[in-house]
Amino acid sequence: MSMLIKNKLIEDFISVCRRMYEKGFVSATDGNVSVRLETGTFLTTRTGVNKGIVSAEDIIEVNRQGEVVSGSYAPSTELAMHLFIYLQRPDVKAVVHAHPPYATGFATARQPLTGCVFPEVIVGLGAIPLAEYATPSTLEVVKAIEPFVKQANAILLANHGVVTYGSDLYDAYYKMEKVEHAAHITFVARMLGGENLLSQQDVEKLKSISKDFSDRLACETSDTCKQSGTPGQTENSEDDLKTYIKKYYL
Repeated sequence: MSMLIKNKLIEDFISVCRRMYEKGFVSATDGNVSVRLETGTFLTTRTGVNKGIVSAEDIIEVNRQGEVVSGSYAPSTELAMHLFIYLQRPDVKAVVHAHPPYATGFATARQPLTGCVFPEVIVGLGAIPLAEYATPSTLEVVKAIEPFVKQANAILLANHGVVTYGSDLYDAYYKMEKVEHAAHITFVARMLGGENLLSQQDVEKLKSISKDFSDRLACETSDTCKQSGTPGQTENSEDDLKTYIKKYYL
């Protein structure tokens, strides 16, 4: 990878981190960001840094095992979650984790955002499932998101926050914005008596006119009364998962 490309990635990285802080998606030293490099390594935020003042020195490079190959600091303690997403989703180039207030409120109330309510969310994201509570910075988080990673592009983390991922840093970040916006509007709708779901026919119309329609995880319509395409557990057992993460991270 040329230094020009890497420097542009670092510039975008810093921009995304600062946007997260300015939007109020994180406070203090919360949240973390990473991006996959063409070399097979990853840039990620160091631990204990405020995202509003991130500089190039706060961005470190790690390998697939989570080992620092460039930089003077330790990586974020949530790195295992990032690496697991990359390993499960070869199409993913960037991961963003934050605590946006409304979306995290839904996660804390243990309420997924799986209803077909907003055309832009249906087209760009599909359903936003809820992962079971897991102690942050542990392998429990990996276990919790495992059922959803291959089917969803955004996951609510119970009592914790949100993780989104995409084709580049801005794509991953904009998904975070979209999740928070959907959560905010859903909250307002419920204060006004509750949101009304679109019908399956409405969703099919959206699908027919959109080139970017997300088929990864279908949302609940007024016709189904239940989430369609709910992902099941993968074939990995808990022991397999621990072995897998130990191999690539610990």
